[in-house]
Amino acid sequence: MSGFHSHRLRERAYVTRWVLAVAFLILVGAFFRLQVLQYERYHLRAQHNRIRPIPLTPPRGLILDRNGEVIAENVPGYAVKFIASSEDSLRAVLRRVAQIVDLDSALTEVVVRRFRRAPHLPVVLVGDGTFEMVSRLEEHRSLLPGLVIESEPKRWYPDGPAVAHLVGFVGEVSERDLEVDRYPGADPGTLVGRSGLEEQYDQVLRGRPGVRYIEVSAAGQLVREEGVAASLPPVGGEPIRTTIDLPLQRFVDSLWQTDAPGVRGGLVALTPEGETLVLYSSPSFDPNAFIGGISREKWQALRADTAHPLINRVIQARYPPASPFKLAIAAMALKNGLITYRTRMAQPCRGGLQLGNRFFRCWKREGHGSLDLVGAIEKSCDVYFYQLGVRLGINSILTEGVAMGFRERSGIDLPGELAPIYPASTAYFDRAYGPRGWSRAGAEFNFGIGQGENTQTLINMAKFYQALAGDGTAIPPHLLQERPAGTHDLSLGDDVLAVLRRAMMRVVESGTAVGSRQADLTVAGKTGTAQNAHGEDHGWFVGFAPAENPRIIVGAIMEYAEHGTAVAPYVVKALRRYVLGPEPEPAQHVGRLSRDAPRDSAPRAVPISPDSAVVPLPSLPPESTYAPLVPLP
Repeated sequence: MSGFHSHRLRERAYVTRWVLAVAFLILVGAFFRLQVLQYERYHLRAQHNRIRPIPLTPPRGLILDRNGEVIAENVPGYAVKFIASSEDSLRAVLRRVAQIVDLDSALTEVVVRRFRRAPHLPVVLVGDGTFEMVSRLEEHRSLLPGLVIESEPKRWYPDGPAVAHLVGFVGEVSERDLEVDRYPGADPGTLVGRSGLEEQYDQVLRGRPGVRYIEVSAAGQLVREEGVAASLPPVGGEPIRTTIDLPLQRFVDSLWQTDAPGVRGGLVALTPEGETLVLYSSPSFDPNAFIGGISREKWQALRADTAHPLINRVIQARYPPASPFKLAIAAMALKNGLITYRTRMAQPCRGGLQLGNRFFRCWKREGHGSLDLVGAIEKSCDVYFYQLGVRLGINSILTEGVAMGFRERSGIDLPGELAPIYPASTAYFDRAYGPRGWSRAGAEFNFGIGQGENTQTLINMAKFYQALAGDGTAIPPHLLQERPAGTHDLSLGDDVLAVLRRAMMRVVESGTAVGSRQADLTVAGKTGTAQNAHGEDHGWFVGFAPAENPRIIVGAIMEYAEHGTAVAPYVVKALRRYVLGPEPEPAQHVGRLSRDAPRDSAPRAVPISPDSAVVPLPSLPPESTYAPLVPLP
């Protein structure tokens, strides 16, 4: 028995030795694989965990006005970042930082999302730290392992709200932006242009980020910086010189804030070559509030504001063009030989015109009498243009309007411009109301006075008047000094342009804008009142000066101003400032929006039954009213 047990013990010992030998060989093989075969791989991984890259933000290119004045610049700033080993460590340091400095309560989740997007990079805790903030954090550095404070250029807009819609603002690239490659070449954490010129020319302004490397411990604490040779300096963005006249932009802002505080609207000024001198929208916002990231509360407040301060009313709001569109109707008729400047309509203006079972009023209840074309533009007679619309015909109005650019964006080099609403053909009305649900005469009446299914942006109307002030060539408005492609000739002869300019001069000399007549400057322009189904009507004025040799075209719209004569003084002030320079004495206020001036055409566009026809004007029925505007589908 003892021999048997001894044999069993020897077998077990033998097996054990072989198991140990195999295990040892496996360990040796694994060690060989790790230390020899996969050395480079794991060495790089270890280095990656130990050496962290710190992106270096490049200064964005300056944005300058036409004379080199700064619109957007960079100032010294501080960014507070954290090298996180895990999400838990990040949350812990955020709690500690909040005990030292004042942090937005909503910041934690924002920072955590940043960390999840790029866990290998330092996560930004505060993008616009002040000197006081970083000083307090430095005092508690021992309690904040992994904290990195970087000196970085910070974007700054010296004129703030006065240039907000023009210049836009910057912000950190979002996950969605990266998914759709909205900003080619941008990495997580990159600051990019979010609107305005900052967005339009982001690739030029952004520059290229640099990088420096630091060695960190397992706890994320800074051990040392790598040598200078291992770093890559950032490359600043290129500056851009715009066509903007910054002193004139400031003047418009001051004028608006002083004499029309809180009034919604916009003003744009162009040269005859299409250069944009002023682009102003009210109400505005402070683009500097977005530096370093805007808080959720402030962002929601901006978006919820019923005045919609984020909307650029020059390019992102559409209004019925109203009486300023009468110049387009007149141009179409003159161009096609349907009238001359002496033409009078069959029905003189007695305060309105009957069309079937509807009565279309003129803005002047007592009527204008018999007028020729120049007089009708001067007095902005609706009855004249009702009949001129019928003489043109809706097909011609739509075809000519499309050719003049009333269906297309202006082409200005800013993101987010809305296209106008202007039907390409009568098929639009068939789809909207049914083939028998609308009348040509009704549409012709509406389009004749710039109402109905026709809404334009302020920039598009200014572009049309730029062509009238020049040689009839419409040039895309532009903000960089290089003239863009895409110009088109409106095919208006010199004789047509001369008639229209003379009529617009009469508007200011003795017509609806006579209150803005200037003794030392000839101004040509057109007032207008755009219907508004939701409240008081909107006021238009588009004009240029000097009328005999235009140097500047200015268009403005004010919401709820009731009539264009209330808007004209603001435009004329801008014209004077540019042509004649600053006033030798303090300029008088143009006055609050007046409610007593002539209303200048605010009849409602109305649906007309198919069997309606123009009939002789009866005595003016006192109970006549306007039907509400048919909403567009």
